[in-house]
Amino acid sequence: MTVVFKTLLLSALLAMAGGAVAQTTTNNYQASDYDRAPWWMKTPVITQTGYVRTEIDANRAHFSASFLAVGKTADEAQQKAVAQTRALTDALKKLGKDAVRVNTSFSMRVLYEQYRDKEGNRIENQRGDKIEAYQVSMGLDVKVYDLRTLERAYALVLAASPTASQPVYFSLEPDNATKTWLYNEAVKDAARRARQAAEAAGGKLGAVKVIDPTGRACQTDILARGEPRGGQDFEPTTVAYAMAPPPPPPAPVMEMSARGSAVEQLEAKAAQNAFIQAPPLNELTAQACVVYGLN
Repeated sequence: MTVVFKTLLLSALLAMAGGAVAQTTTNNYQASDYDRAPWWMKTPVITQTGYVRTEIDANRAHFSASFLAVGKTADEAQQKAVAQTRALTDALKKLGKDAVRVNTSFSMRVLYEQYRDKEGNRIENQRGDKIEAYQVSMGLDVKVYDLRTLERAYALVLAASPTASQPVYFSLEPDNATKTWLYNEAVKDAARRARQAAEAAGGKLGAVKVIDPTGRACQTDILARGEPRGGQDFEPTTVAYAMAPPPPPPAPVMEMSARGSAVEQLEAKAAQNAFIQAPPLNELTAQACVVYGLN
């Protein structure tokens, strides 16, 4: 055989072997019907995301205040600080533990004797035998769970003459019933959008095939390469929140103690300076992905 003929024969044998290997590999792999598309896309479908928003009044409030007291000894300073806040904490407790919760913090600072150097600068001693007094800071952190008691709680704190106070901050913590209601509204919104789209295309909306809380089913893109991406209208639909009328405010708990007069004086002072605190509206949103068949 010539060199050229041997070369052509060898090339042909390698090509046949390669084809056999490729054919064997293909025959051993059995592709699933759902490798390229989910099962619910074997028939005509429409995927639709429902997107809703609503506005609800804040239902939590938070503020804080601090009280300073100075004493010759650490015990004296601490007792003065506690005395400043004792009537206040008793008055706040009367609002109900489920309505108002108070957390206290405590810190102490040593005040040293001071002197002036030759240049007239004031210098503070840092020696243990030069302690002049002790300063105690008592902090009250107030969280209001029932906003019907907010104005009264805030007025009580300011009536106690704190050294410093912080403004009221509002927040919203929706309950499970509100979350469920909003998600159901998102499912309804998905049905409305899907029905309008099907009718606009000359079709008719069929039965529900998938309800996907993760939203991934509505982002499937099997006709293009790359990562799944959404192309739907995500402008939210505003829904009205029908809030039930609140129950009457809790009655104050009458507390008989030796400190009753101090508490009553504080309450009377707070009643003279009421602070109106209106909770702001907070936005809540929800999405729901629903896959429908098409008839």
